[in-house]
Amino acid sequence: MQKRKSGVVDFLELGANAFVSGLVAAIALSVIALALSTSARAATPNGQQTGSLLVRTADSADYNVAPKLETEVAIRVTGMVARTRLTQFFENPADDPVEGVYVFPLPESAAIDHLWLRVGDRVIEGRIQEKEEARRAYAEAKRQGRKAALMEQQRPNLFTNAIAHIGAKERVQVTIEYQQALVYDGGRYRLRFPLAVTPRYVASAADVTAIPDVPKTDEALGDDGPVVNPAYGDGCGGPTNAVDIAVVIDSGVPIDGVVSSYHDIQVEKESGNRTVVYLTKAQEEADHDFELTWSVSAGGAPQAALFTEKGKDAEYGLVMVMPPQATPADLKAITAIPREMILVIDTSGSMTGDSITQAKAAVIQALDALTPRDRFNVLEFNSVTRTFSKVTLDASADNVARAKQWVASLEANGGTEMAPALMFALDGGGTPGVLRQVIFMTDGGVGNEEALFRLIAARLGGSRLFTVGIGSAPNGHFMTRAAELGRGTYTYIGDVREVGEKMTRLFAKLQAPVLQDVSIRWADGSAVETFPPLVPDLYLGEPIVVTAAASDFSRTLIVSGTRGNQPWSVALTPAMKSDGEDASGVGALWARAKIASLMDRITRGGDTAALRPAVLKVALDHHLVSPYTSLVAVDVTPTATGDAKIALVKASLPRGYVGALPQTDTPAALQLLLGMLALGCALVVLRVGRA
Repeated sequence: MQKRKSGVVDFLELGANAFVSGLVAAIALSVIALALSTSARAATPNGQQTGSLLVRTADSADYNVAPKLETEVAIRVTGMVARTRLTQFFENPADDPVEGVYVFPLPESAAIDHLWLRVGDRVIEGRIQEKEEARRAYAEAKRQGRKAALMEQQRPNLFTNAIAHIGAKERVQVTIEYQQALVYDGGRYRLRFPLAVTPRYVASAADVTAIPDVPKTDEALGDDGPVVNPAYGDGCGGPTNAVDIAVVIDSGVPIDGVVSSYHDIQVEKESGNRTVVYLTKAQEEADHDFELTWSVSAGGAPQAALFTEKGKDAEYGLVMVMPPQATPADLKAITAIPREMILVIDTSGSMTGDSITQAKAAVIQALDALTPRDRFNVLEFNSVTRTFSKVTLDASADNVARAKQWVASLEANGGTEMAPALMFALDGGGTPGVLRQVIFMTDGGVGNEEALFRLIAARLGGSRLFTVGIGSAPNGHFMTRAAELGRGTYTYIGDVREVGEKMTRLFAKLQAPVLQDVSIRWADGSAVETFPPLVPDLYLGEPIVVTAAASDFSRTLIVSGTRGNQPWSVALTPAMKSDGEDASGVGALWARAKIASLMDRITRGGDTAALRPAVLKVALDHHLVSPYTSLVAVDVTPTATGDAKIALVKASLPRGYVGALPQTDTPAALQLLLGMLALGCALVVLRVGRA
């Protein structure tokens, strides 16, 4: 009996020791994995959430974050065009010269045409060159010890600057200029300036290879150029990035109701119709995007407008026409059509915090908007896609109630494998007499945008895709393009308090497409080149906004479409131009839109070899940064250097973002297997030791 008891004690002791040793081994493995993960997340160009300078020494391929002293943003609005000058100041904290890489977000529609680099007393202006030629010029300048800057597009809304030979304690000033068209929706103008970038998930190879007709390239995987597997610091504690923003609005007509969606502002009315807006704080945190909205006074709301600019070889126009409001008869006819609504919610790790709260509230409101004649389904996606139901269900009170409970229980974790969710939601077909609408709610934090665009174009069928951007800094490029390809609209929700208002407006649009088959032509039948070439369906409160190029805008322009089953048109005469004056920047906006259209053809499977020269020509002719062109600035003489005090400022995560972003999840089964393996190894070690 004593022998048996001793054996039991030995066994329990062995088991306890094995458990402790296994636990230690498991923890050690976790620490190693975390260390490897942290190593993989060393600072990279795509790893910064706001504009920040990464410095690289000559003997290292790694980057270290250099201090950002301050950011100044000056925006001037004229008519429907906004011209922005972005200036950021840096210092090299090192005792030796370094190379810097500056990463920053811009609006996805920005037409970037100027770059200046000021180092000491020297100012170097950039010029547009083909991307590879610009890289060679920069590399040669760096080799010769001259100061140089290279600005490249990594995404339509993400750019990098490389700066060679920044001297010890040297101050650097980078200035960029671009223009963009304002958004007009629901009777209000909207101006947006991105200040942060939501971390982007690099999809697994399986996620990309599952997409039909997508080339298995680095670009499709999201690994193009220096934008590689994202790596993010904690972004917490210490000083944050500081930004100062000033906006001058020369509207031509009185404006009112100036509102900043997410920042405190001061509004000053000046002489005439000039309004100036400042941030209340001289230096704000750059952890959430800046958005300004305003409306024009009664009687000044645009019904039709034509803003023009004379170019070297053509005249360019920005055309805006308000479509007719939906009549009660229109709405009655529309609401009589049953809908099939597919609600998709992103529950990946990047949605943790405020974002998942906003997304769940938006889905629940969408469920409340369903009627008994509708059908619906809900699905979530992170590392996997999970549906509420295997098939679409009738929108009965019981089904809707169960779906709301299901949505309320969702939590954010895991990766952002978006392709399976899109493939499920976009079935490639359509049902006659049924409006099939897919509402896709996400922060758009993905790196394989081009592959996903191809998927949307291939599988859309009769569906309409409406994207809802969630969080303080969603990926505007993905959200906007996905909605364009899906023939829907993009809605941005940056605060949970906006869910009710913005989702209500979205549902109004879903129920009221008021104009289809829109075209623009001269009254005499002459050619005019417009972008986008195919205007999408127009919904309640949305205007027609296109850029156009022609030899002369002195003739009458006809905008036409179909309203219900009846033709509709409006004529824009020369008297409807913007005060008869040229609108600076319209030509660049047209060129930017044409480049986007050409790139869209590549996305849809067009011949890259044939389309690339066309993109190059437009970009070079209009001095624009594009996927195939870059701005390069090379100094010809040495620059003066001087001592300067260093102010350490870290990059910050978007407001409300919580936790780190996993890049490729380790399956739970594998984690369990590793734990069992660790325990087994501990048992063997102890057994051998006791022997």
